[in-house]
Amino acid sequence: MGTTVRQATRATVRLGRAAVLAFGSIIFITVLLITAVATLGVVGAGLLPETVLLVRRFAGAKRRQVAEWTGREIPEAYQRVEGPLRRRLRTAVRDPGTLNDLRWMVAHYAYGFLGVLALPLWPAGLLVDGVRQGVLGRSPLVLPLISRLADLDAAWSTALLKPSPKALLAERVEELTETRAGAVAAHEAELRRIERDLQEGTQARLVSLSLRIGIAKRAYERDPGAARKLLDDAQDQAEEALTELRHVVRGIHPPILTDRGLVGAARALAASSGLDVTMDVDGLEDGARSGVRAPAAIEAAAYFVLAEALTNAGKHSASERAAVRLARTPTGLSVVVRDEGRGGADEAAGSGLLGMRRRVAALDGAVRLTSPVGGPTVIEVDLPYAW
Repeated sequence: MGTTVRQATRATVRLGRAAVLAFGSIIFITVLLITAVATLGVVGAGLLPETVLLVRRFAGAKRRQVAEWTGREIPEAYQRVEGPLRRRLRTAVRDPGTLNDLRWMVAHYAYGFLGVLALPLWPAGLLVDGVRQGVLGRSPLVLPLISRLADLDAAWSTALLKPSPKALLAERVEELTETRAGAVAAHEAELRRIERDLQEGTQARLVSLSLRIGIAKRAYERDPGAARKLLDDAQDQAEEALTELRHVVRGIHPPILTDRGLVGAARALAASSGLDVTMDVDGLEDGARSGVRAPAAIEAAAYFVLAEALTNAGKHSASERAAVRLARTPTGLSVVVRDEGRGGADEAAGSGLLGMRRRVAALDGAVRLTSPVGGPTVIEVDLPYAW
């Protein structure tokens, strides 16, 4: 009997919170909607987007209530209401999620008060179920109906708040627009970096090399020793220019990926990082020609994530150890880098995390950063790919 009462109590609390939410939506949202529509030409034009945002907050609260009861999240799919008033108004009106939330809100005015039906069930349930369980030893009959009311509220809310295919498509389009903008920004930054490296490094050395060769040609007849010294210097500069060119090429697509594959390249990065790095490889094989490999773009992104994360760990974490995990998953490639340093990593601090996120987003991937003050710092990257 005690378990039945506890479950019925939990369901009653759940229904009571739903009734409070329904009452609040009636008091606040209805008044605001009426005001916004009635004064649409003057005040309502600015009030309507704020009202839509308030509806979203109420819908979000309902989603959290349902998730607490069922253990299953109801996804959200909204377009951001931002920018000038005209744009905010257009987004608020045209967003498919707005109609979805308004439909739920109207229905919630009715079924949000299912908790009222639980009130008469309590005295009847304590009496009937007390006799059935305490005297007859049978299963409860009345009090479980309260839980069913809570289940019914959750089922209706899930059906009404679940984003429509149109809303999911609109959210996906907005996400891809942002991803494309980030990819373009990352690409432009990469081009500027390559241009700077070539201009300030390789190009300057080649100009100096050309000058030295010209001087050596003119000095060869009258001072062969000096000309030979100039040619030796020119050879050294040519080798330095070749070294810098190799560095630039590695920044575009590391040759080690082609030669040794992702796992071999990751081991080389770990060995040269200056940290004590432990490697965990799951579902991937060493060598460039062993096993099935991900596309070059996926491997390159994973390589640059590892390089950036290990560099940051060496420079900023004050830790001597790091752990790297590369794993083949059913949906793609997973990269995890963890260090036990001081934590507090900040994307806005210019540590390269923003560039990493843009590079991964360009491939429709995801980056999760966990770095509380005091550590540890964990960077998790998922790169989608169909193996």
